[in-house]
Amino acid sequence: MTQILEILLDWRALLQIAFLFSFLYLVMYHLRNSHGSLVLSGLLMLLVILWGLSRLWRLDVTSRILEIVLNSLPLMLMIIFQPELRRVLAQIGSITLARNRRRKELIGEIVNAVQNMAKRKCGALIVVECKVQLQPLIDDAIALDAHVNSLMLESIFYPKSPLHDGAVIIRGDRIVAARAILPLSGSEQISRQLGTRHRAALGVSEESDAVTILVSEESGTISISHSGKLYRDLSPAELHRMLDALVVQKGAGEFDETVRQLNEDDAPEMTGGDPSETNGGGR
Repeated sequence: MTQILEILLDWRALLQIAFLFSFLYLVMYHLRNSHGSLVLSGLLMLLVILWGLSRLWRLDVTSRILEIVLNSLPLMLMIIFQPELRRVLAQIGSITLARNRRRKELIGEIVNAVQNMAKRKCGALIVVECKVQLQPLIDDAIALDAHVNSLMLESIFYPKSPLHDGAVIIRGDRIVAARAILPLSGSEQISRQLGTRHRAALGVSEESDAVTILVSEESGTISISHSGKLYRDLSPAELHRMLDALVVQKGAGEFDETVRQLNEDDAPEMTGGDPSETNGGGR
C-alpha cells in the first residue's frame, strides 16, 4: 500500500502513465477502422488464450515461447503495423499544417462567394466564430451543419431563399447557423448613412472576437468588421489578405501589419470611430 501511494505521489510516474495512455489512445483511435485493428485484436486474443492454457495445464515450453514472443512484441508490432503506424505519425505531424490548409480553403470559399454576391449586389452577412463562442446567437437561429463552400453561401443569401435574412455563422469549417439575429451596435459615433447590416456587423464585433464579412445590397461594396471597427470598400484581394491575417495567422500583429499595408496602398476606409471617416454605404 505504501509503495502504491509513493508511486501515485510521484509526478514523474503520473506523467509517464499519461503519456503512454495518450499514445496508445491515439494509435488505437487511428487504427479503429483499419485492417490493422482486426489483426491486433486477433493477436491479443491468441496471446491471451495461449497464456491461459499454459497456466492451466502447466505447459512449460509454451510459457517459455510466450515469454520470448512478449519480449519481442514491440518489434513485431512495428513490423506488422508499419503502414498504419506511418499513417498515424504522418497525421499527428500534419495536424497544424492540415488545420492551416483547411482555414485557407475556408477563406477562399468565402471570398469567392462574397465576390460573386458583390457583383450581383446580393446582400450578405457572414460571421466567422473565433475564440469567443457565439452559442447564444446560434441557439436562436436556424441550425445547420454544412461544409463551407461558395455555392452554399450564395444559395443561402439568394433573395428568394427563406434563409437569406439575418447572418450565417461559421464555426471551424462548418456552417452551423443561418438567419442569425446579431446585436446592433449602440455607438453614437457610427455614421447614420450606415444601415442595419453594418450596425449588426459592428455589434457582434464589439461583443466578441468574431470576424464578420458583409456585402451591401445597395452598392455591392464589401466590408469586414473586427474588434469594433469596420473596414469598408474592400476588393476581393484585400478581403483575402485580411481574412488570412485574422483566420489563418490569428495574430493581432499580422492583422495590424496587413491594415497598415492596405492603408499605404490607399485601400479601405475604416469606420467605428469618427463618423467623418465614412464615405456612405448601403444597408
